[in-house]
Amino acid sequence: MASIFSRIVAGELPAHRVYEDAAHLAFLDIRPIQPGHTLVIPKREVAYLFALAPHEQAALWDVVRRVEAGVRAATGAPRVVVMVVGWEVPHVHVHLIPTFRLADFPVPPHGALTGAEDLAARIAAGVAP
Repeated sequence: MASIFSRIVAGELPAHRVYEDAAHLAFLDIRPIQPGHTLVIPKREVAYLFALAPHEQAALWDVVRRVEAGVRAATGAPRVVVMVVGWEVPHVHVHLIPTFRLADFPVPPHGALTGAEDLAARIAAGVAP
C-alpha cells in the first residue's frame, strides 16, 4: 500500500506544494509545529533515510538546503530546525521548522548517560572504515 506521501506525489491527495523537481517534493505539513513547517521528500518511496543510496541522500540534502532558504525567507525566522524521525510515515521525509527561539521547537527531555564507555566502543566498532 502506498504511503500517504506517495499518494500526495501521485496527486491523489491534496498538498500545499512549495517545491518540486523530477525526484523530490516539498509541501507544508498539515500539523505544523510552527507556521511554515515544511516536509521535503524523495518521490521514490523509501521507508528509512539510510536506505537511500548515497547519491540519493546527497540530492535530497541539496533540495533541503534550497527549500530551507525559502522557508526562512518567507517566515523571517532566523533559524530553521531540521528533523528526521521516520516513524510516523514509512516514507523518508525531512521536517523544516522555522524558529525564532528555542521554545518554538519542543526539544525532548534528555536522559542520563550511562554505560558510555562500552556503548562508545560498540558504536565505534560498527562504524565502517
